Amino acid sequence: MYKMELQLALDLVDITGAKEVVAEVAEYIDIVEIGTPVIINEGLHAVKAVKEAFPNLTVLADLKVMDAGGYEVMKAAEAGAGIVTILGVSDDLTISGAVAEAKKQGARILVDMINVKNLAERAKEVDALGVDYICVHSGYDHQAAGMNSFEDLRTIKSVVKQAKTAIAGGIKLDTIAEVVSAGPDLVIVGGGITGADDRKAAAAEIQKLVKQA
Repeated sequence: MYKMELQLALDLVDITGAKEVVAEVAEYIDIVEIGTPVIINEGLHAVKAVKEAFPNLTVLADLKVMDAGGYEVMKAAEAGAGIVTILGVSDDLTISGAVAEAKKQGARILVDMINVKNLAERAKEVDALGVDYICVHSGYDHQAAGMNSFEDLRTIKSVVKQAKTAIAGGIKLDTIAEVVSAGPDLVIVGGGITGADDRKAAAAEIQKLVKQA
């Protein structure tokens, strides 16, 4: 039976910092996300460095691709990414190109639905394009405005037939139970682990709740 997975999002670190954090919590996570800010600062070297340091973990490159889907996926996969993110507001051709290249590379595609307006309709369309994950996401600016993605998760779960569902944005120990009860396939946690006083303890506790689902 498929078990819910836990992804650690690393957004505000350099390569050395990323490896230090992952070393603390590697036993409790399934996927490590090299966040967009890290890739902007460090390039795809960050993906390569983390994959080489932790070969047993799947590395996700949060490129938020908007164009040239096939090429971007190819470059990320060459660096060791097992999953690459594409924006749900991208053209269908971009997503299809990304899916085709990911199949060639043995990688997977996660579509980030941040800022998608007609969520149910677009989730249905994206699902039909053969992506692996569809993710609802409250970004930093949304979180600051007090928004979360729980309702959005329920929306996409009601229409998605093939892809796995994921949720990201502001998930912490005090909200993880609510997230898990909504039944995503992938739970993405950033600051809820990286910002904790005891990262290892936070990751262990979150993993326990995720794996009980």
